[in-house]
Amino acid sequence: MLRRRPRLRAFLRHFATSSCRRSSRLPNPDALPPPPVAKKVPFTVAAHGRSWSDPYHWMRDTSDPDLVALLAAENAYAEAFVGAAGGGGLRARLAAEMRARLPPSVASPPQPWGPWLYYQYIPEGKEYPVLSRKLRPSGGLAGALFDYLSGSEKEQLLLDWNEVAEKIGYVHIGSCRISPDHRFLAYTVDTSGGELFSLEVKDIQSKNVIFSSPDKGIVSLAWAHNIFCKNLQSDEAEILIFTEKDVNCCVDITSTKDFKYVTINSNTRTASEEVYVMESDNVREGLWPVRKRADKVQYFLEHHNGFFYILTNAPLTDTKVATEGYYLARSRAEKSLVDKWQTVALPGSDCYIQDMDIFHGNLVLFLRKNGTPLFCSIDMPIDVDLQESKELADFDPWFFPIPSNLCSIVPGSNNDFVSSTYRLVVSSPVIPDLTVDYDMRKKTFTILHQEELTSLSASLGTVGFQPNVSSIQQNLQRVENSQSWSDLSNLYSCKRVEVISHDGVSVPLLILYSREAHRHGESPGILYGYGAYGEDLDKSWCSERLSLLARGWVLAFADVRGGGDQSWHLAGTKANKINSIQDFAGCGMHLIKEGLVHKNRLCAIGCSAGGLLVGAVINMLPDLFSAAVLKVPFLDICNTMLDPTLPLTVLDYEEFGDPNIPAEFDAMCSYCPYDNLSPGVCYPPVLVTASFNDTRVGVWEAAKWVAKVRAVTCESCSRSVILRTNMQSGHFGEGGRFIHCDATAFEYAFLMKALGMDDMAMTY
Repeated sequence: MLRRRPRLRAFLRHFATSSCRRSSRLPNPDALPPPPVAKKVPFTVAAHGRSWSDPYHWMRDTSDPDLVALLAAENAYAEAFVGAAGGGGLRARLAAEMRARLPPSVASPPQPWGPWLYYQYIPEGKEYPVLSRKLRPSGGLAGALFDYLSGSEKEQLLLDWNEVAEKIGYVHIGSCRISPDHRFLAYTVDTSGGELFSLEVKDIQSKNVIFSSPDKGIVSLAWAHNIFCKNLQSDEAEILIFTEKDVNCCVDITSTKDFKYVTINSNTRTASEEVYVMESDNVREGLWPVRKRADKVQYFLEHHNGFFYILTNAPLTDTKVATEGYYLARSRAEKSLVDKWQTVALPGSDCYIQDMDIFHGNLVLFLRKNGTPLFCSIDMPIDVDLQESKELADFDPWFFPIPSNLCSIVPGSNNDFVSSTYRLVVSSPVIPDLTVDYDMRKKTFTILHQEELTSLSASLGTVGFQPNVSSIQQNLQRVENSQSWSDLSNLYSCKRVEVISHDGVSVPLLILYSREAHRHGESPGILYGYGAYGEDLDKSWCSERLSLLARGWVLAFADVRGGGDQSWHLAGTKANKINSIQDFAGCGMHLIKEGLVHKNRLCAIGCSAGGLLVGAVINMLPDLFSAAVLKVPFLDICNTMLDPTLPLTVLDYEEFGDPNIPAEFDAMCSYCPYDNLSPGVCYPPVLVTASFNDTRVGVWEAAKWVAKVRAVTCESCSRSVILRTNMQSGHFGEGGRFIHCDATAFEYAFLMKALGMDDMAMTY
């Protein structure tokens, strides 16, 4: 058997019991057929002088007809389980509620680029978006007449996702790039769900696809004037530009904003990076490296007026130790000088630079301060004779006003290098998506659009737009409250608290609930978590949540270690992964202790690496959650990390540890959800979702975990552990807006049934 750490094993044994303590709270098992039983095939795993049995290893072979049959049986069982909720109609009612909030059609405000206005919209009744464009108006009465007579007002349809989906059944558009002369559209498309993208290039004028790659596996693309993989204007053979032989590295290609250079970035996830550049109008001259790869040093660059502007964490002194977070440097855009960097701007205390964007007249920096996202612009060009580095505040940055420090902020496409306007999509759990244009020259903003809520318009409050005040700059320019947006804070409480974890560290927890429907000490709730790869937990607006909020549910979002900025990320990786797990458990206990959620009504949701988080806490504290949803979850970490042939295994050594190092492998073994299931213990109802074509987390991880739970834990309780597999999609599921409503309704109906609350008559 795979041994666990003694402390954790003893902890689990404390909660073990020989009698079923959940039976009185679980759905009636007699109303359901018996769950499927997976076959067992003897198989032994060995590592570091130890060996253990894994009788479900056979599921690793996705071509095995027994696996396909098992998944079909599990899907039927899951449908029967959830189909009985609320007298058989709860799932449909929830889906109808969610669909009713969606407007018939959705359109993004047009974004100018060159002579064109580009925009996306979802036609009425359709699942997926359409990319289109129109010529920009000429201006004035004469211009309007000319536009009408010339037909320039007519829409040009560039790409319709729906056409691809209707032909094939599944569509995932990856990269989508317009050529610098606006004549061609290059895009990558996956039609299997396995994220094996093929490339197509479309002549916009003729509407014909002029190039279709015979190979799949396209990761990224960039335009180099008229050269893209091959010269589109000739029959010349394709040019091999770069090959990365190190399997530990990811490679992506992009172009600078002004299209003067193409950059190739070869990097590991966190450890090191190497960037090559080439002139986009002289690709045949080949690449030149910016700097040699150095351990733990990352950097990426943009071009402006003869300089490369570089975000990097390269050592500032001779200590050769990478800095914590990025700062801004630059070098001359010349082969002989490109490795001679000059430090330009340091972020300042308690502030982190995360990304940048560049324009002819402005540099935009993406920042984080005290957990709050910030965006600011600096006038360009920066003084060429700059002799010493300064702090960001010395450049008189303009910080973009945002409604609240609880907002999520996503940049728009912002393709036009000569523009002085920067577009953001801003939202929060109580603010539907806002599309905002920030004029960096005038230092003003315009609210262009807010997501429509067809069933809540009468309930929306209107509030003034406030600037985000930051101590980075004492003289932050304030913008008058000249505009407004719709806010649901009069209906829903949304607040951030700090929860003290096991080691005294404060963990941010965002808590959302209805002011009217919430009942202190009685309400059900969901705790969301992720905690990996430095990614922030998504807390943007989601209208589907209103169905739960109206029924009195509390929704809480735990920003556990492993996500966030660099130091917070590293505090939840490798041997420190236990911090993520303990943080999540601490946030759950806080919700119960403070009376926000009833002790028998707390649920958890984790997706992908977040599934590992939730699964590990269920093993540690089987009574903490009364139900859970694990979506395409990473549950079998030990077996997966021991298999370097899987697509992401070697890359994940930096995140979860190298299994070839005994200490790091032992750390994985201590919390692995699959290997730490407790025999005979009562586990909560769990909905596990999987995708058959998932190349990131194999479908077998979910199937193995469910099979083993049924085999070793409480027999009665495990009948409420169900598996639902999408047999045609990949890791990210199917992206259609109505499909997403249906999937979410299934999850919510499961949780309500698991808590015995599925017959509550509530309206949205």
